[in-house]
Amino acid sequence: MQFSTAIKSLAVATLLMGTAASAQDFTIRATANSNMEDEDADGLAVFEQYVEAASNGRIAVESFIGTQLCSTGEECLQGIADGSIDVYISTSGGTAGIFPFVQVLDLPYLMSDDRVAEAVLANGSPFVRRMQEMVMEYSDGTIRLMTIGNTGGWRSFANTERRVQEPGDLAGLKLRTVPADLPQELVRALDASPTPIPWPELFTSLQTGVVEGTANGITDIMNMKFPDAGLQYLTLDGHSYMGALWFMNNEKFMAMPEDLRRVVVDGFYQLQQATFASPKRKSIAAYEAYLAGGGDLYVPSPEEKAAFAEAAAPVYDWFKANVEGGEEVFNVLTEAVAEVEAEINAVYDAELN
Repeated sequence: MQFSTAIKSLAVATLLMGTAASAQDFTIRATANSNMEDEDADGLAVFEQYVEAASNGRIAVESFIGTQLCSTGEECLQGIADGSIDVYISTSGGTAGIFPFVQVLDLPYLMSDDRVAEAVLANGSPFVRRMQEMVMEYSDGTIRLMTIGNTGGWRSFANTERRVQEPGDLAGLKLRTVPADLPQELVRALDASPTPIPWPELFTSLQTGVVEGTANGITDIMNMKFPDAGLQYLTLDGHSYMGALWFMNNEKFMAMPEDLRRVVVDGFYQLQQATFASPKRKSIAAYEAYLAGGGDLYVPSPEEKAAFAEAAAPVYDWFKANVEGGEEVFNVLTEAVAEVEAEINAVYDAELN
């Protein structure tokens, strides 16, 4: 009797386990090497809520903010390739060692504002489609580029020494860069001195004079309390849109039935829109705090911004000549920008007249 009861209990437990498995068929492990205040975390929160709800619980999303799963771009992308991580977000600098062509997002002064950037980076655009194809080619089909969002608005020059109104004002300054070649080439083109410094060391490096400036968005500047380290001069030249590349393990994606793949794709669209919006909202308070703390905020005139763009132009030739896949992706991006600008100008013509 006791044996029979045990068998029945085991059968019920097995049935319940089978029901739970069918209700939650897939788990996506996603990581962002940032913090809970970052746009990446905002995007992941939206992705998780949307995917779990739209799949009726058939997909569970486990989000890891920080370096619990991996710490460097190469380590994290290796995790994506081998399937130990399903989703990872990185700036172009963090993945340039594996996908050198993604540095095209760091080229200065190619996209003028949010309206242009968001249209160029929309999923399905010619530029994003080609980037997705190249990621698949370079990773031998193991990694998918799902979307390109934003992580901090626009990158601008800030320093501890003086107001910068024209390119010549940057001459001689020691500017922090990531180890990637392109940001260093840009700093050299502006007659400043590139100094690669790891992100966690930047506060102390500014404080001690190891570097005298950096190029970041206002939310990063305020979140990291860089004004306390002397970063009191900010020039809103907005030389590059801070693109965020969201990668996914291709095998995990393709293992899902088509209806769930559609949910995941739509989830990345929702994520992208959240990261487009998040820096705009957060920057309002960040700029107010920067000014309240005595920061000097300078907005270049159109003529001054054109001078910055002219001074930085040699970087384009360097990129096309020295970065694998550089010339092709540069041409695709600039063509996409031209098409988007023409469309936006047509809208202006209709709306203003």
